[in-house]
Amino acid sequence: MCADNRVLTCEEAFARVPMGERVLLLPHCLRPSEDCPGKVTRDGLQCPQDCTHRGECAIGRLRDEAERLGYKGICVAPGGAMALRFVKETAPKGILAIACHKELLEGVQAVEEAPAEEKPVILTLPLLRDGCVDTLVDVDEALRRLKLGTE
Repeated sequence: MCADNRVLTCEEAFARVPMGERVLLLPHCLRPSEDCPGKVTRDGLQCPQDCTHRGECAIGRLRDEAERLGYKGICVAPGGAMALRFVKETAPKGILAIACHKELLEGVQAVEEAPAEEKPVILTLPLLRDGCVDTLVDVDEALRRLKLGTE
């Protein structure tokens, strides 16, 4: 609740979370399947520092901005189980989750059901096109949400 007795929207609540207490969750299906040099590891998709696609790849652009802003962590996961493990390990106060509608619903439910002292604020952004390969997100909207609270 705010001082004026109105309920905070998810964006307003997320904007109040310090950058260093936020994480970004991305699906690995955003990567360009034909020529992505990234490697999937136990910790998710790892992009090489010298990736030639970084400026045009949604994952690279969003990862770079989250790092620049000082996010606590970024996980590019091949599935919900890895993303949930990352959330448990990092214990963020704010989560920006980008995924297909089904994964978002399951992920939010899993985080809300997990035991924790304080539940994180979860802000979601569904993919514009899903299908598990070469998916698409509104990068400008994702960047706007990443920056909430910096204005």
